[in-house]
Amino acid sequence: MKLVVGLGNPGLQYAGTRHNAGFDVIKELVRRLQPGKSMAKFSSEIWEVFTEKGKVFLATPTTFMNRSGEAVQQIAGFYQVLPENLVIVCDDINLPLGQIRWRASGSAGGQKGLADITQRLGTDKIPRLRLGVGRPPGQMDAADFVLARFRADEREEAEMMTRIAADSVEAWIAEGIVSAMNRFNRSSEE
Repeated sequence: MKLVVGLGNPGLQYAGTRHNAGFDVIKELVRRLQPGKSMAKFSSEIWEVFTEKGKVFLATPTTFMNRSGEAVQQIAGFYQVLPENLVIVCDDINLPLGQIRWRASGSAGGQKGLADITQRLGTDKIPRLRLGVGRPPGQMDAADFVLARFRADEREEAEMMTRIAADSVEAWIAEGIVSAMNRFNRSSEE
């Protein structure tokens, strides 16, 4: 059993923002895998998918980003999902727009949702897929930047990143973390 959690903030006012890039990947996976109706439980919206590799849960927490660990702890605990069978999909201002990066473990790198998850689960050995949303321009506050929507000239790149990230999650489900890292961790020039 595997669990894919996309991070973001609930509510229409946050739809399409950089901080909700994780939600966008889950939405793309739901579109592709057509799991049926979602369930509202464990402070999340959850879809259940059956794949050749077994059952997979897709989830978007309905807590706000900084409290994502609350939802993930509930889901992982109830379904007894081990940390290595969980992947967190989240935005990252330290990556250029459009670049994705898989990691098997490590620090939260300033991503507060990921930090809350690792703190609540008591381990940083949780696979994560970081989605490059770019750096704030000039002196712009990072929080304001991630809560802003992609500019018109960035939308195509952001949409392509969402599709590639969904491809990579499907590879993780089918082939594991090493395959996902080898196939999808590339420099922005590639």
